[in-house]
Amino acid sequence: MTRLKALFAALCLAPTLAFAQSAAVPTDGRLKKVYDSKAINVAYRTDALPFSFEDNDKKPTGYMVDLCRAVITLIERQLGAGPLKVTWVPVTAQNRFTTVASGGADMECGASTVTLGRMKEVGFSTLTYIDGTGLLVRDAAGVNSLMDLAGKKIGVIAGTSNERALAEVMKAKVIAATVVPVKSREEGLAQLEAGTIDGFASDRVLLAGLAGKAKNPKVLALLVDALSYEPYAIVLPRDDADFRLIVNRTLVSLYKTGEIDPIFIRWLGPYGNPGALLNAMFYLNALPE
Repeated sequence: MTRLKALFAALCLAPTLAFAQSAAVPTDGRLKKVYDSKAINVAYRTDALPFSFEDNDKKPTGYMVDLCRAVITLIERQLGAGPLKVTWVPVTAQNRFTTVASGGADMECGASTVTLGRMKEVGFSTLTYIDGTGLLVRDAAGVNSLMDLAGKKIGVIAGTSNERALAEVMKAKVIAATVVPVKSREEGLAQLEAGTIDGFASDRVLLAGLAGKAKNPKVLALLVDALSYEPYAIVLPRDDADFRLIVNRTLVSLYKTGEIDPIFIRWLGPYGNPGALLNAMFYLNALPE
């Protein structure tokens, strides 16, 4: 992450979280709801290690959860309402967007990809990470690419961007394989270990974290090729500019000051240093005040 710090050295005159905007009473939107109730509801995934999952004490933790904790700190300072009561709301891949859209949560901190279709229902913060759809397979199966899964079964969580990406690549490359919908990554891993499916598609970093939960991680392999572009962000209420601004102000400050470094190293460091694309994402999203 030292490259990230060097990249932002010229930008460090930007205000940090400690010098956030002065307290102001909101008049509408989610910020008014939070101000009036002195509480905020935050959705999180329990199965998206290392971005969002539960620790041994069943408490939410992970890269995205830490980013949202920083957002909560800035909201408390900007509203001047004292510590907020934070209610963590577990969600699934199937209900995460409707939970935010319906008001069941004020934001979602998981591993959610920004898509134009999803923008019809919810809003998104500036980008927080970039990944791609990958494939986890059994190492002994002799599978080295998606082409090798022709005529076999590939599991994927129904309704995700991974499902769409897999279908598009299979169509483009004329690969005839059976797509098996599953409800969760844990179910996909169980079927892969049992031999019910021959491959499991999901975001690459999520698959790397999932493989670590396997009964025998050494028998699994993550294929090299990425099948899609998966830009992550915090899920927000749609058309709520004030709430989106305070979230983005937090993220921009983290990126400019280098406070993102220890968060990244803690959760994503084991998977390698950020590549050129991810470094560019941090740089391009370090917006001027």
